[in-house]
Amino acid sequence: MTASATVRVMPADEIVARGGGETPFLRLPERSTVFAERAMRLRQLAAGHPLADYLGFVADIALAQQRRLLAMPAMPLPDAAALDCAARAGRPPLPADGGADPAWRGVLRELLADLRQSAPAATQPALQRLAAADDAFLDRQADALLSGLSEGLDVAAAPLVGAALQVLWTHQVTALQARAAEATTGALRAAPFGRIDDKTVCPCCGSRPTASITRASVEALGQRYLHCSLCSAQWHLVRVECARCGSTSKVAYQSLDAIDAADDDTARVAQAAVQAETCEACGHYLKIVHGDRDPYGEAVADDLASLTLDLLVAESGMRRHGVNLMLLFGDAATGPPPDPLGRA
Repeated sequence: MTASATVRVMPADEIVARGGGETPFLRLPERSTVFAERAMRLRQLAAGHPLADYLGFVADIALAQQRRLLAMPAMPLPDAAALDCAARAGRPPLPADGGADPAWRGVLRELLADLRQSAPAATQPALQRLAAADDAFLDRQADALLSGLSEGLDVAAAPLVGAALQVLWTHQVTALQARAAEATTGALRAAPFGRIDDKTVCPCCGSRPTASITRASVEALGQRYLHCSLCSAQWHLVRVECARCGSTSKVAYQSLDAIDAADDDTARVAQAAVQAETCEACGHYLKIVHGDRDPYGEAVADDLASLTLDLLVAESGMRRHGVNLMLLFGDAATGPPPDPLGRA
């Protein structure tokens, strides 16, 4: 059977005491492996999973993304003046709400070519629509995804559009960081990314998180990072705070695990590797992937593989805060998860 358990987070002073030092604020994606590691985790999770076909397809997408990322040509990046302006305004230097560079369309078309042979039959119509679409249609789809709007959005095609946008923004983030690391003189040596005014969105691109993940590394053991849905950057937010509204008094964890009916081991359920962090103050939740419990956890992959947990939490009236571009929910994110392969 399945069971849920609710666990209150530890007080802020205890979290600080256990931290054992200063926690790095930002963890940027590793350009050479970011999507490949996601694909590996998806393959691992797909074994015996009810959504094995879709998880396998998203793994194929991730591998294609890795190839496209490594093949990305140089493109315009913000200059020192633009970076300084963003920092002074408390804004991310690569804002998603500023629109996507036209290069994203080329990435999409290359992804479509890579995936055409391996995509499941149910996803072929979406691939064909995108392959035949003109630039104006593609840009409308990208704008809808980046702005969080559902009107006019082709939901079946959205994961492919989202995949191309992820490649573009991951490229920009890693290229901007590399430029700063390689600069020897001048203003470009300054770190391009830092804290911004809104700590609930990505400090690199301003997007919402997919989920949060706790770290297993010594310098940040057990610390919670929000994982950006667009560029895969991770930024630190203490676990005592709601990732949406900042409340520190109404945060709890809900878990889903298989247990024996005769042995109601709620303590084990409470130690599940994936949980929903719920907030009674704002009525929303965000998944948390415990990398300190499962070192192979990956925010996007584990979020997709734990859709049953979304169903459980939705029954309590909580609304989903996390955004996973590989599987979009409803307008208000309150309905049940859709079937990823479009089956009735």
